Amino acid sequence: MMRSQGSNPRVAADISSKAGAGLKGEHVADILATSPDIGFFEVHAENYMGAGGVPHRQLEAVRREYPISLHGVGLSIGADGPLDKEHLARLKELNQRYEPGLFSEHLAWSTHDTTYFNDLLPVPYDEPTLARVCEHIDEVQTVVGRRMLLENPSTYVAFEQSTMTELEFLRQIVARTGCGLLLDVNNVHVSCVNHQNSATDYLDAFPIEHVGELHLGGHAPDEDDAGRPLLIDAHDRAVDEAVWQLYERVLERTGPLPTLIEWDNDVPAWPVLLQEAEAANEIINRVAQKEERLAG
Repeated sequence: MMRSQGSNPRVAADISSKAGAGLKGEHVADILATSPDIGFFEVHAENYMGAGGVPHRQLEAVRREYPISLHGVGLSIGADGPLDKEHLARLKELNQRYEPGLFSEHLAWSTHDTTYFNDLLPVPYDEPTLARVCEHIDEVQTVVGRRMLLENPSTYVAFEQSTMTELEFLRQIVARTGCGLLLDVNNVHVSCVNHQNSATDYLDAFPIEHVGELHLGGHAPDEDDAGRPLLIDAHDRAVDEAVWQLYERVLERTGPLPTLIEWDNDVPAWPVLLQEAEAANEIINRVAQKEERLAG
């Protein structure tokens, strides 16, 4: 277990099949004062890559009370070039320091040479990209020394060079690397609306046996140049009702799983975020009770 200032955390690193929330610095005092009944907290790895300071003191305090999930957003798994060795070393150090119950990254790229972009950019689904992504995931899992989860992206354009579907691409990655999957239900809804596909068909075909965590978040409605609906994965508002319905559909296939509420922009007061997590827990409990009735 991680040790901080000579103390052991009260809880194991394992994350139960309950809802959690993204940890924000402005919420830490409320969290520690009220000890909410919440499954876990998730942090973006890049926010804790310094050696110390306030972010680490806050995370250490929360880690003593709750399990955490470590979610990377800057490794650039899909980049057409080698992984940043220093970044990867810092990811390893964070995993060793905090022993998160889950560790995940995005199927995306965000770097080119020495340029770093603020967005998580999509990749084409073809054999050369598949080989490169699998090579990078193998490297991550070897260096960090643990299995990682890979998150499905939210997309706005499709590549003409793609030779397989996103689901085929994800299945091949899992088969070749042994990694798990992080299923972001909001990303599915956003992508399927943007590409005029069926989110239910996508989710019904998703390889749920490899899913270790679910994500929920808010999206911003817009429209494209032709006046068609366009959704932006904004993480700046409550979970949409359509996404809640898809989430329950997923849980009916997977059973209860750790579920994160993402709210990274226009972050509300802590009680609002907690209410979203409680709403997810209500659905988790409803599905679990249904399973028990069917089993009985």
